[in-house]
This record gives sequence, C-alpha cells and structure tokens, in this order.
Amino acid sequence: MLLTKIKRVIRAGFMNFWRNSWVSLAAILVVVITLFTIGSLVFSRAILGSVLTQVQNRIDISVYFKTDAEEQDILALKDLVSKLDEVKSVEYVSAEEALANFKERHKDNALINQSLEELGDNPLGAALNIKAKEISQYESIAKFLNAGGGAFDSSAIDKINYFQNKKIIDRLSLILDSTKNLGLIISLILIGISVLVTFNTIRLTIYAAREEVEVMRLVGASNKFVSGPFIVEGIMYGFISTVVVMVLFYPFTLWIGARVGRFFGDINIFEYYISNFGQIFFTLLAIGVVLGAVSSFIAVRRYLKA
Repeated sequence: MLLTKIKRVIRAGFMNFWRNSWVSLAAILVVVITLFTIGSLVFSRAILGSVLTQVQNRIDISVYFKTDAEEQDILALKDLVSKLDEVKSVEYVSAEEALANFKERHKDNALINQSLEELGDNPLGAALNIKAKEISQYESIAKFLNAGGGAFDSSAIDKINYFQNKKIIDRLSLILDSTKNLGLIISLILIGISVLVTFNTIRLTIYAAREEVEVMRLVGASNKFVSGPFIVEGIMYGFISTVVVMVLFYPFTLWIGARVGRFFGDINIFEYYISNFGQIFFTLLAIGVVLGAVSSFIAVRRYLKA
C-alpha cells in the first residue's frame, strides 16, 4: 500500500514536470546558474589554496644567532621549538652553510666577495628556519622566541625576522579570510534567489493543477499525499540542474585549466575536476536537491494553509 502511494506520488511529480515544461525549464536555468556559481567558487578556492600554499611554503621565521652562540644551545632550542603545536618544521642552518649560501647568492658581486676575503673570519652566525602549520600561527611562535624566559637563553639570538615579514603574513591571512567570507556571501545570495524562483515556479504549477489538488483534498487525500508530487518536481529540478552543471564543467575546466596553469603552475583545474568529480557531483546534488525540495515544501505548505 505504502509502495503504491509512493509510486503514484513520483508518477504525478514527473507528470507535473513535463506538463509545465517551460516553467520547469526556467526554474532549472536559475538553479543551474546557482550551482554553476557555487561550483566555480569551489574551483576558485582550490586555485587560491594552491597559490597560498606556494606562498606559504616560501614564508618562514628565521632566527639568526650571534656568531659566538654555542651550537648545542641552538640545537636545544631547535628541539624545544619543534615540540610547539604550531610548528610544522624547523631547519638548522650552521654558520658555514649560511656563509656558503650567502656566497652563492652573491657570486656575481665582486665587491662582496672581496670584502668577505678581507674579513677572513665568518661574519655570519647560525640560524633556524621555522615553518608554521598555519599562516596565523607565526605571531605566537615569534612571541615565544622573544619571551625566552627560563625555557632557553634568548641572549644568544641576534634577530628574528618575523616582524619584517609580518605585513606579508597578515595580508595573506586577510586574503584567505576575505575570500572565504565573500564566497559564502555570494553562495547564500544565489541560494536565496534560487529558493525564491523555485518557490514561485512551484506556486505556478500548483495554480495550474489547482482543480486536481481540490479534488484530492475533497476525497480525503492527506496534505503529505497532495504535496508529494510537487516536492518530487522540486527534487527533479535539483537533480537535472546538477547533471547539466557537471556536463558544462567539463569543457569549462578543460578550457580554463591550461590558462590558469600558466599563471599558477602547481594546479590544473581540469585535473582537479576529474580527480574530485564524485565529491563535486554529490556536493552540488545535495545542494540542488535540498534547494528544490525545501522550496517546493514551503510553496505547497503555504498554498494548503491558504
């Protein structure tokens, strides 16, 4: 009995969909635009995430030590810093390595090379290059190093370059947060528009089938049975729109992938689309189906209460 009712509801939903094909097409178009924009924001975040990862990998805190600092004290600090929750990695650069790196960077500068030869002794001290797990965590690491206290002897530290890089780090954090917030706001606005359009589309469908609805109510059909076909219709909007969007994304990501790769290198949007196809599809499907079903439910409920 229950299975029969469900079949009838689904059949009626399909009939409503095809009976009002032009109205349905308009609703699908709006949902397609919404889902396409949301999907595009997913790709944008992937690109931005790749860019920020590249930049973040080039940012670190460098702790420069005085030339008379003991190596065992520096290595002890390295072990201490490595245990911090915020720290991803710590690289020790000896004074000899620092000098070799400096010479390599300035190998074409005869004046600098001559000055180093005249000095004789190595003017550079050892250093620690510290990478944080998140950009926002560099400040707490820098504060820990500045505080010193009883944990380690901070007098051996010559300079911490965090404060020179602070503006870049803060700007990156701001870009990341702003992008997330902007994407969320745009998505919510489009979802709101889609709900409104789908809601009005279902209202038109209900109006067109008002005589059938009244007959069903007169013969004792429950509100659930009456509203079922319209909710099925809304779900169809979401499902068809998702399929259309995923088909559109294939040529779109193929076309834009090569162009984005020229600028950002490490990410190919087309490969990202293919490798994350299932996740993107089911995410958009869930959004589309829920959007259509909720819009339909609200429209039918308001009509039945009127």
